[in-house]
Amino acid sequence: MTDRKHLKRRVRERMARTGESYTTALRHVLAARDAGDTAHDTAHDTAHDTAHDTAHDTAHDTVPSRQDPPGGHHEASLLHRLLPAHSEAMLAGLGGGIGFMYAVFEYKGHHPILTIVAQAHPDPVIPKALGRAGVPHEVRQTGSARVAERGLRETAAAGRAAICRVSRFSLPWRPGHPFPDPLEVVVTGVDGDRVSVLDTRAEPERLPLEEFMVAWSALKKSRHHLISITGTAGADPAKAVREAIAETAARLTGPVLGTSFDVNFGLSGMNRLAGQLGDPAGRTGWRRRFADPRAFFGAMTRLHECLETEYTAPGATRPLYARFLEEAAGLLGGTACGQAAGLYREAGGLWSRIAALAAEPFPRYRELAEEKAELLLTEGAAAADRLREIAAADAYEGPLGENDRTGLLAELADLAARAVRTEEEAVAALLRV
Repeated sequence: MTDRKHLKRRVRERMARTGESYTTALRHVLAARDAGDTAHDTAHDTAHDTAHDTAHDTAHDTVPSRQDPPGGHHEASLLHRLLPAHSEAMLAGLGGGIGFMYAVFEYKGHHPILTIVAQAHPDPVIPKALGRAGVPHEVRQTGSARVAERGLRETAAAGRAAICRVSRFSLPWRPGHPFPDPLEVVVTGVDGDRVSVLDTRAEPERLPLEEFMVAWSALKKSRHHLISITGTAGADPAKAVREAIAETAARLTGPVLGTSFDVNFGLSGMNRLAGQLGDPAGRTGWRRRFADPRAFFGAMTRLHECLETEYTAPGATRPLYARFLEEAAGLLGGTACGQAAGLYREAGGLWSRIAALAAEPFPRYRELAEEKAELLLTEGAAAADRLREIAAADAYEGPLGENDRTGLLAELADLAARAVRTEEEAVAALLRV
């Protein structure tokens, strides 16, 4: 408990100094602690941050430093551990980079359910990144658990890691909803009836093979999906980067699925979000759609999760994508990549401000979310019992007043409109690359 209080204090100090989100500041502090460099954490990029903030408007108050910590993007971080010659940012960019899917699903007898996916979507990031980087790899998939286990053991015996697509909530340290939700993890070894699994922590989790097989067998469409890397990258880096940027820009401005649902993607989806946040009376406006106090609580906390932690990297993945564009500028030359990088840092700051503002009225939710992030990064499977308690906890603390809800939605709508304008400028820069 003393260690956790000390960790939280250092994270809070960093947040106050840099304006970072809790998750980003936590990763910085943990990275510095693991490196034994607390002095570096205290003074990290202070001069650079000051100059950078002075050069831009107040939207940059929440922009992380340029040396963002590793691990912010789940899939790219896993892949970076297997391909250390490629940065996490580069792998995220090659895997599709950013996206935006906004939708509110309504089911009879339930409050409306908000979903935002701010990273590339719907194509899985890891196969896309491997293919674009020209990394030779083998893909296996079978409906037979016996055949799948044999393939897993063969992969481990050959000295190769296995990237496996599992059901997120079937992992003991990731309790949650009772439905299958895909998550990539890396099996680094099989020892008898136990497996070593890389997820969020720097160290692998040790898990009974039987429990892992339950999680690996739970996804009907991608049951026992396994990727193993068999060689080194062979693609032309400049060509791969240019193609990745072009695809990201196309998905932000045009069709993604080729169906009517495409209005929820890209700049169109962002505009819908901003408009519905600010709509005071329409059926799809948040004031009416989330009029029930518990529905409003669910929408605000979900907005925070989707922009900072779920299916994204902090700041709606924009700061990470800015790092990718800065690397791309060194390969492609010109000024468009650098211009887009600056704009995406600005947009990331605005999305993080939206996330923080949405969670601000709910201290119990914030407390539990912060504890969950700490445990996943520091203890993992050892904290499975406490993580189950957090997942089952009711963080609702009572309704906000009508005036408070109206004022909060107005602030969120204003920030979202500013974010959309910045995103439009950023996409225009991408199209010039």
